[in-house]
Amino acid sequence: MDQDYYEILQVSRSATDSEIKNAYRRLALKFHPSNNKEPESLRIFSELGEAYDVLCDSLRKATYDIYGEKGLKGGLDWSSKYSYHGNPEKTFRQFFGADMPFSDFYADDAPLKFAGLTPEVVKVQDPPIEKELHLTLDDLFHGRMKKVMISRRVMNEDGCTYSNKDKILTIHVQPGWNEGTRIVFPREGDQGTNIIPADIIFIVREKSHPLFVRQGDDLIYKTQISLLMALTCFSVTVKTLDSRELNIPINEIVHPSYKKVVPGEGMPLFEERTRRGNLILVFDINFPGKLSVRRRQLITQALLFKK
Repeated sequence: MDQDYYEILQVSRSATDSEIKNAYRRLALKFHPSNNKEPESLRIFSELGEAYDVLCDSLRKATYDIYGEKGLKGGLDWSSKYSYHGNPEKTFRQFFGADMPFSDFYADDAPLKFAGLTPEVVKVQDPPIEKELHLTLDDLFHGRMKKVMISRRVMNEDGCTYSNKDKILTIHVQPGWNEGTRIVFPREGDQGTNIIPADIIFIVREKSHPLFVRQGDDLIYKTQISLLMALTCFSVTVKTLDSRELNIPINEIVHPSYKKVVPGEGMPLFEERTRRGNLILVFDINFPGKLSVRRRQLITQALLFKK
């Protein structure tokens, strides 16, 4: 059976990057062998390291979310096989960096070994680099694989000089992502001798669509109708984002604030892929600019009724 990395870290599948980091920080400190002598602590600490190593990386996380542990470790056509390096202490040290816990076990610049934990040269990570990722409504409806090129400074093999090199980052856009969703690529910034490369964070920005306006998980569709249509029955044909045609009958009188809600025809829900938001039809009623006396009389007669 596949491991449930979310369950190991005690977070939901919709957890944000910050929630995943906070969960790992709390649990890794609790079960670290230097802090916990229970027989199971070493196994749990190792599982926490692997779970965080997967979920902190946007590509691994996306692959795991869709294909599970088997797909992640078996490899796919567009990704290599994933294998945890098996050193939870390394994951622990990389995570805490300059804020390394258990620092009381080091004194006078001479490290004291404790439960296999030895200090490394403390480096400070550069602040994150944020970039906007502009996606269409179709991208966010269907999901897609998007490749983005970045340019960064890379240390040469001599360990002293640098070169600027391009790198392709692959983003697996998930159906139902919202405006503002953040995709983190850890340590993909410029390299340096005394720094930890910055995380690169892509922030989703939604492009406008010619037919629909997104409102949370709902899609708003606006159409123009005549006053005659507003007062009588008619139907509206809407071409959906998945290329179907919906014929929606309107059997009520359409007043200026009227809305027609079609359940389950909106955006897919990111947290529950089998569910969708609503399609909401709103109407712009074209009133005549002027009426002749005769037409006014006819309309008056048509609208008069006895109590």
